[in-house]
Amino acid sequence: MPQFTVKYVDVRGSAREESVSAESERAARRRFEGRGLLVRNVTERGDPAQGTARNKVRGLDLEQFVVFNEQFLALIRAGMPIPQSLELLSGNLRSKVLAGRIAAVRDEVKVGVPLSDAFAKGGHFPAIYVTSLLAGERSGALDSVLERYVTYQKLALAIRKKLLVSLIYPAVLVVLVAVLVVFLVTYVVPEFSQLYETMDAELPGSTQLLVALGGASRDHAAPLLAGIAAIAGAAFWLLRSGAASAPLERVTFRAPVVGKLWIRYQVAQLSRLLSTLLAGGIPLVRALETAGESMGSGLLRGTLASVRHRVREGQPLAASMLKTGIFPSLAIEMVRVGETTGALPQMLTSVAEFFDEEVQTKTMALLNLVEPAIMIFMGIFVAFVLISLYLPIFSLAGQF
Repeated sequence: MPQFTVKYVDVRGSAREESVSAESERAARRRFEGRGLLVRNVTERGDPAQGTARNKVRGLDLEQFVVFNEQFLALIRAGMPIPQSLELLSGNLRSKVLAGRIAAVRDEVKVGVPLSDAFAKGGHFPAIYVTSLLAGERSGALDSVLERYVTYQKLALAIRKKLLVSLIYPAVLVVLVAVLVVFLVTYVVPEFSQLYETMDAELPGSTQLLVALGGASRDHAAPLLAGIAAIAGAAFWLLRSGAASAPLERVTFRAPVVGKLWIRYQVAQLSRLLSTLLAGGIPLVRALETAGESMGSGLLRGTLASVRHRVREGQPLAASMLKTGIFPSLAIEMVRVGETTGALPQMLTSVAEFFDEEVQTKTMALLNLVEPAIMIFMGIFVAFVLISLYLPIFSLAGQF
């Protein structure tokens, strides 16, 4: 008989997971629902979709998904039934991948599967979205939950776009500097070296170094390009597979300036996630679990697992965060105030807004320092090349 893993919410609101034997997925679901439990997801043991869920979520076009949810929310508020709404929207999405996934959800809903379970099946959609739908189904306020999710996702996308746009100019400068260096070393320097061969004069040390570098670059261009391509390909594969993510995160976390910016950006994302889930009626332990599944940082996912374990044992959230040694003290104090006053979702939103503003301000200040540093490096290198190339010519001119 097949084995199924059932994720459900018990009478206390805590998330649980249990393995059972059943004839089918529906039979396993009915067994738990018969006990008065709210079933979140049922997956067959050994199902490959479970292991690749994170990769599938990464392939989701979030902008198109936000547009879909805005339209879905408008149709629900207009009184259109959910199956008909999904039917209408799946045929009008620009993204064929998303349209196919929504059509699959529609088929599941038509046969009686709850909306949150239909979106959870296959792991194609973010965990925070599935959990928010579950909260909406439990509270009967699906439209409010969808509205909160759309607001959260719009803010997250806007902040991400703003940071990416601010990095465009420094990236262009770095590329231009690299092109200039390659042009000078591989073309200009070898041309001058041919001139020096006809001159009966001893070259200065800097000129000899530059000529040797230019000759080696031209003579071994193919192996150098192949090596650079291999290193770039290996780095891309490691980052994409996640094999190098943990070491890279540890290095980033310990970096003097970048480390603080990185952790504040991650805490801002986490705070907004938790605020959205808690405002939707999700219990704190379940919200921490969903937030951990939704975070892109493996280091923070592991940290949240330990925080969730302490909170489940009855410890306050602020004290649990303090023991990790990762979260900024300001965030911990604001969470403590939120727990004391009973306004934790609002306080988490304040944490997210504060750190988002701090990250953007300090990132812009850092980039304003990086840009002149790149220009200074470019100027020094060009001056070194020109002086080294023309110094032998000036020396010979002084002999006549």
